Amino acid sequence: MLPDLEYTRRGSGIPLVLLHGIGHRREAWDPIIDRLAEHFDVIAPDLSGFGRSPAFAGAVPYTMENACDHLADQFVVWGVTKPHVVGNSLGGAISLELGSRGLVASVTALSPAGFFGHVGRVQALVPLFLLRLSAFITPKPVLRYLAGKDWGRRLIGWVLYAHPERHDAEETYGDSLALKHATAFERTAMAGVAYGFDRQVPVPTTIAWGTKDRILPHAQSRTARERLPQARHVDLPGSGHVPMADDPDLIIRIIEQTVQVAEQNKAA
Repeated sequence: MLPDLEYTRRGSGIPLVLLHGIGHRREAWDPIIDRLAEHFDVIAPDLSGFGRSPAFAGAVPYTMENACDHLADQFVVWGVTKPHVVGNSLGGAISLELGSRGLVASVTALSPAGFFGHVGRVQALVPLFLLRLSAFITPKPVLRYLAGKDWGRRLIGWVLYAHPERHDAEETYGDSLALKHATAFERTAMAGVAYGFDRQVPVPTTIAWGTKDRILPHAQSRTARERLPQARHVDLPGSGHVPMADDPDLIIRIIEQTVQVAEQNKAA
């Protein structure tokens, strides 16, 4: 039995699950969760081995099959059936996998992993491992000091965000600690070395990509368009890899539009 996930739940109505990226935590969705909760039953978990959720036991591999099976079990625990799902980066890839298995009602994937070639794979993993290493070896007082300075927040967040200055000291420090203590980081990253998404998704799907993404560059969106021609593909002008704070209004609008299409199809 895999351990239950820690999560935040707000609002009521149609269930909407938010999945963060590698090395991040559920607070990645803070810029939009309250507004989404005005219309949805929003559940934002910490994925296994990230945030406050325990990692899989050492013998359990971090495969997409296990991730999807685990989340399907969590849907039961949360009392939801085929929720709409939104994911960023790793969470975007998991969202597409859930959609391909018919476990969710719709998918909104923000800069999802799984559409990189050999060069793109290296381009993603090298900065991610450098971020992880710098957070891991830097003492907490130094991380807090850096998070308290404008230039420090830009230094910490420039790879992930187009506008790291929009995050305050506590948010930046919390993100740094989440990366520092991410017990599943290496296992998840190594499992992703050979990963590629090439399945069909039979539910309404939107793939949105930040034009200033420095981890999974916007050029990878072309591969996503080729592999998933039936999906809706949207650019996020001026947004980085984690776009929820860079352009919250646009992200919320895209999520609501995707859910609306799925709900209309369901009612037809």
